[in-house]
Amino acid sequence: MKIALLADIHGNLEALRACLAHASGEGADMHVFLGDLVGYGADPVACLDLLAHHSGKGALPVRGNHDEAVLGGLCESMNPTAREAIYWTRKQLRPEDRDFLASLPLTARRGDLCFVHASAVAPGKWEYITSAAQAGRCMDAAQASVTFAGHVHHQALYFSAGSGVREFQPVPGVPIPLVGRRRWLAIAGSVGQPRDGNNSAAYALYDEEERMLTFFRVPYDHMTTARKIIAAGLPERLALRLQRGE
Repeated sequence: MKIALLADIHGNLEALRACLAHASGEGADMHVFLGDLVGYGADPVACLDLLAHHSGKGALPVRGNHDEAVLGGLCESMNPTAREAIYWTRKQLRPEDRDFLASLPLTARRGDLCFVHASAVAPGKWEYITSAAQAGRCMDAAQASVTFAGHVHHQALYFSAGSGVREFQPVPGVPIPLVGRRRWLAIAGSVGQPRDGNNSAAYALYDEEERMLTFFRVPYDHMTTARKIIAAGLPERLALRLQRGE
């Protein structure tokens, strides 16, 4: 089974379609959506329709902090741009969209794999994993051979090594064997809002049988997405981020 791992879609329909098409070309049999399906982008409803369709065919979605935020509350912990996008998104959603988001679990499992948006330590606290120490705590909490996450909007791979944890920077398109004697944490990157200076969408593909993980970057029509954001009345900064990949 080849599993496509897509995180932080953020209502970016063009990037989502591009990654789904690319994953299909790579032979993906299944999809896992690692949270933050909405927020920031101008196409939350169209994205949720597509994601719900895949979920009905066996995909596994989990909830992200933006997905939770659109369901209610003042979002005081978010920066003003993110908060404005959340309030705008709430006005677009239909009752069935809210029901879909409310139904999403914080974590999901498949055999010895764990899927979570942020950290498995306390999934609902939305901790960013930006260090080997945080990655180690996440792997300890997940108790899985491979844990997949998103939230930080860039691609990274952590692995157990002796009594510690090390970080490995993956190269897009180069398969990485996940040897069984180690534990692994893969951060898939962001489909809808990359923040590493590269404006191509990001996702990962895991081959269960071969235990092989490949990270990908997929160019998409980010200018159309940016124009939609501006036309919708969302903050212009959100359009600029897509163009710059930051």
